[in-house]
Amino acid sequence: MFVGLKMLKTFATITPDTLMMEADKILSETNLWMLMVVDGDRFMGAVLKEDVRRTLPSPATTLSRHELNYLLHKMTVKKIIKTDIPTVMPEAEIEVAAKIMFERNLAGLPVLNSSDRLVGYINRSIMLEVLVEEMGLEQGGSRIVFEIEDRKGVMAEVSGLIFSMGISIISTATFFHKKSRMVVFRVQTDDQGPIVKELVNLGYRVVGPEDFRSEWS
Repeated sequence: MFVGLKMLKTFATITPDTLMMEADKILSETNLWMLMVVDGDRFMGAVLKEDVRRTLPSPATTLSRHELNYLLHKMTVKKIIKTDIPTVMPEAEIEVAAKIMFERNLAGLPVLNSSDRLVGYINRSIMLEVLVEEMGLEQGGSRIVFEIEDRKGVMAEVSGLIFSMGISIISTATFFHKKSRMVVFRVQTDDQGPIVKELVNLGYRVVGPEDFRSEWS
């Protein structure tokens, strides 16, 4: 999956001259954690919600109402623009964008084309939607998880087994727990018993929540 196929194409942007209180209002109304700052089509950087909230005067300020109003109508986002926000291109793999967001603890990433023009925005909500979609949850069926050793042909062997039983595979995924590699198959059947039986006969260890209960009890 590529970033350009899942990114938001319509979203709020601001300019360096946007008033701080206006940026705060947009953040509240859109439930965004960052706003892209543009000058025309040129990407300038981003303004983070926490920086806006930190910069706005505290409700406990000793300023008079007149002084406060004057200040609020002078404060723009220009001084809190972060210009070191990483960007991705539409053709980037979506997992690469997710890794950048995780490592930098970012709520989203601007998407720029080859001309450095802002063409989209991808955020954590989209990443969660992609996870649900790729795992095939909304297509129903049932989930089978089993441990595998690091050898060639495992996916082909299990896929062939499920195919021979006349059952469709909705999705597949792998992940690691401690030193074990787990494979997840979501299959188009409510009765996973026959598949599990055959996997066990082939020497695979099929696992479920009960196998890990001691880790969260």
